[in-house]
Amino acid sequence: MSNTDQAQAGTPEGQGPVEIDEELARHLENKREELFEKFEIPYEFPPEVLEEAEQRTEGVTAEIQAELDSRTDLRDLTTWTTDPIDAQDFDDAVSVEEREDSYVLWVHIADVSHYVHPDTAMWSEARDRGNTVYLPGHTVHMLPPILAETVCSLVPHEDRLAHTVEMHLDKDDLGYDEIDIYKSVIRSDARLTYTECEDILDDPGAAAEFLEEPGLLEEVDLGGKNRLIWELADEMHEQRKADGSLVLNPSRDRAHTIIEECMLKANKAVTHELMWSRRTEAMYRVHPQPSPDEWSEALREIQDLNGVSVPGDKWSEPRKAVNATLEAAPERQLDQIQWAVMKVMPRAKYMHDPFGGHHALNFEIYGHFTSPIRRLSDLVNHWIVATNEMFDDLIALCDHASERQKDAESCEREYKKFLEEVGLDAAAINNRGIEVVEE
Repeated sequence: MSNTDQAQAGTPEGQGPVEIDEELARHLENKREELFEKFEIPYEFPPEVLEEAEQRTEGVTAEIQAELDSRTDLRDLTTWTTDPIDAQDFDDAVSVEEREDSYVLWVHIADVSHYVHPDTAMWSEARDRGNTVYLPGHTVHMLPPILAETVCSLVPHEDRLAHTVEMHLDKDDLGYDEIDIYKSVIRSDARLTYTECEDILDDPGAAAEFLEEPGLLEEVDLGGKNRLIWELADEMHEQRKADGSLVLNPSRDRAHTIIEECMLKANKAVTHELMWSRRTEAMYRVHPQPSPDEWSEALREIQDLNGVSVPGDKWSEPRKAVNATLEAAPERQLDQIQWAVMKVMPRAKYMHDPFGGHHALNFEIYGHFTSPIRRLSDLVNHWIVATNEMFDDLIALCDHASERQKDAESCEREYKKFLEEVGLDAAAINNRGIEVVEE
């Protein structure tokens, strides 16, 4: 489960969950209910939605077998997922190959639209919710977990329906030589946590323990593939920075970098195909740029921080200036630099056309495709890619999804503030979970 707009870290090894007593747990529950009412965030699923979701989990094996006649069979391709340790659904998996003049990168996304489409009660509910809401220690799902965590989850060693983005990338500049988007059947070889991904990068032989049959190590070569995709992701990351993409987290580890760069590459590929090959409307992600005066204000604020210096040759390129400053600044100032930038950044929003681009990423065209379990925009784009059907109310859908995301962020911000007021560390809860202990 991945998201370039928001990432949740896994549980550090050797640390247990944050413990709270029953009275504090009641206070947290009351605060959540208060916030859900304030921001009109539905929590319980209607009975008809749950019933429909449960029905779609029946007869899965036979249904997937029948789908093989009309889908590309990728079950022999080395494929794996990488997610936080506490992830409950796995909606993206990757595969990679190196060829003479190109890399081939496959990003496989759970084919949620096969189960959740405009004629279903689940679609109507997802439309109302707009997205999954992540609070520290608590999640309000867009789709019923009984579906999202079973047939839509790319669990290892089981056949699953996917929507695959196959990208042939030129070795010289990592540009798209070829993009193909199609329905597939995959079989993930392993489910890695971020920590396990890092361990395998350090010792490729450690991959054997994550395979169903350790004897498959040579055939699958998970360790070698994981190393290859890291090298590719690192190159994509450096190229993206050189092109002017804003990178506010310069110290992200290798595992997170792999997933972030692969998902960005797939999202960009899909929306370029929608715009330039099909000339179609979709739910594009548009991020306006700050005015020159706002950027200057942010850079001056950063320059005034103790121990921080903005490179003089980069003031005319604010995103590159921020990247360079973050890489050289003392760690104690990173939050202040990030805050100075975020204060002048307009809010990104969904629009039915991509024009205006995504300023922070410095992408001319961008949209979301890789998280249909938790974002309405991705689910809608899956349906458009698969069927070429348009939505008469697409503009309203874009506006609604943008508003629901804004509400989710406001709810999360207020809940984190409350946690701080009662002496709890939101980051620790996100990383380690929470446990109620008896008094």
